[in-house]
Amino acid sequence: MTKVLVVVTNNHRFGDLKRATGLWLSESVHFHAVMAENKIDVDYVSPKGGYVPLDPGSLADMDDLTWKFYDNADFRNQYLAQSLAPKDVNPTAYDAIFFAGGHGVLWDFPNNPDLAKLADAIHQNGGVTAAVCHGVVGLLGLHGTDGQALIAGKQVAGFSNEEETINQLTDAVPFLTEDALIKAGGQYTSSPAYTEHVVVDGKLVTGQNPQSAKGVAEAVVKLLAK
Repeated sequence: MTKVLVVVTNNHRFGDLKRATGLWLSESVHFHAVMAENKIDVDYVSPKGGYVPLDPGSLADMDDLTWKFYDNADFRNQYLAQSLAPKDVNPTAYDAIFFAGGHGVLWDFPNNPDLAKLADAIHQNGGVTAAVCHGVVGLLGLHGTDGQALIAGKQVAGFSNEEETINQLTDAVPFLTEDALIKAGGQYTSSPAYTEHVVVDGKLVTGQNPQSAKGVAEAVVKLLAK
């Protein structure tokens, strides 16, 4: 059976600021819903395992699909309250890995050795690697089958500097996602702020913002069907 690993954050605040953050819920559930529609199982993993904090902003204006998941006690208890820890995950069981976003990931995704070990194994086994919005920083520190940086020379998308400026959070984050992708050798492209933008380069799929989560999922399904 085809199976996908969804990576989510454990980080609940903006560094030393008294400002809450976490997973941007719609990014995981819009992806999750497409997998479910295609009878693809998912598991959620986080850097430490266990509880997954939610960004308050992602709960402020939820669409019907996000409410459907959030209203489901089984979803909350299994995926958000008891995410897997990396040590409990066998990467050979998964055909793809997807890094969901939310500002929380800027602190616990980049160059995380435990997440990188899982993601590199899935990629080297021929799996698909995907990410959306701030979640693309989980790609930093990953490697291709040639041992080089996974995104070096690859077409990539991710949360833009323009979008961070609109958020008025440029000075609150440890680094800007767009800048980090470019510094790592990614060939960054973007669309106008908060419009869907999905980029596929081989078995690497990236999306710019929350509006791109469904499109990323659909692209992953197409690659898994090949």
